[in-house]
Amino acid sequence: MLSITISAGQMSDIEELNAMMFELHDEHHLACPEFFKTAHDIEQEKSISRYLDDPECLVFVAKVENNIVGFITGHFSELVSSVSKPVQMGSIDELYVRKAYRHQHIANQLCSTLHQRFKEYGVAQIFVEVWEFNSSAQKFYQQLGFDHHIHWLRKSI
Repeated sequence: MLSITISAGQMSDIEELNAMMFELHDEHHLACPEFFKTAHDIEQEKSISRYLDDPECLVFVAKVENNIVGFITGHFSELVSSVSKPVQMGSIDELYVRKAYRHQHIANQLCSTLHQRFKEYGVAQIFVEVWEFNSSAQKFYQQLGFDHHIHWLRKSI
């Protein structure tokens, strides 16, 4: 059994976190290239440093022997809509575990840590967006107790 340490992401982790963010976006692009930009395109627009710099954002890393093998990012805010009541919400924005470390409950530990922090901040509900093609992520989140909230439908014309 691996000895896994979960801790808050630090600026000193930025290089490794950006490399993993690249891997995440590359996997999405390869799985669904008609909808996802390449990891190179996204790399120019989106850095994990914005999460480390924003007090409403959270980053946790999973380490095995001081090597980052996974991370989760999220943020909290008040969800305001013209049709629903306001709710203190947290969102899981990115969750990634390197392929060699998957199926070892690392993602569960990262989600649990983020969930606990959200709870401490008074978050009432956690949201996550999962693309239809990503059935393994859907199954994972359902096992954690997430259920469908809004169905977005699409049609090409």
